[in-house]
Amino acid sequence: MFGNAIEAVQAYIALGGPVIYLIAGLAFLMWTLVLERAVYYYGGGLNRDLNAAINAWEERAERVSWHAHRVREKLISEVSEKVNTYLPMIKTTVALAPLFGLLGTVTGMINVFEIMAITGGGDARQMATGVFSATVPTLSGMVVAIAGVFANNLVSRKATNEKALLEDHLTMDH
Repeated sequence: MFGNAIEAVQAYIALGGPVIYLIAGLAFLMWTLVLERAVYYYGGGLNRDLNAAINAWEERAERVSWHAHRVREKLISEVSEKVNTYLPMIKTTVALAPLFGLLGTVTGMINVFEIMAITGGGDARQMATGVFSATVPTLSGMVVAIAGVFANNLVSRKATNEKALLEDHLTMDH
């Protein structure tokens, strides 16, 4: 059962070339960061940080002065920094995935042109196989990027919503 899957992965890597390893590494990094954010958001870390900020604010006797405004901004900023951790890195991995795919396509096409130069370019079947192999990294990069766009949107939206909720909780009415 797993033997067939391993063989299929090995065949795919052989077909796409060494850039597939870069794309796989990038995908691993991206999903590690996304899962880390999910654990933070839903595993209790976010609630702990939000509650600490809200409790620190609620313990203040006065909340209307200039100094109170700065304390509120500081609390929001500290939580926002924790909530937004790794989001720029996730966005970067999403942007890099199709570029790595394009790199694989370019290197694959260079190999096709090299084969054409050596053989004289008369074998259409060999050229078609080479072009097909050259497009595999692009496909891989796009699949990683598309999945990453959805994951990035989910974690970015969660971060934005939590920051807005914290701002709403830190009222300045008393």
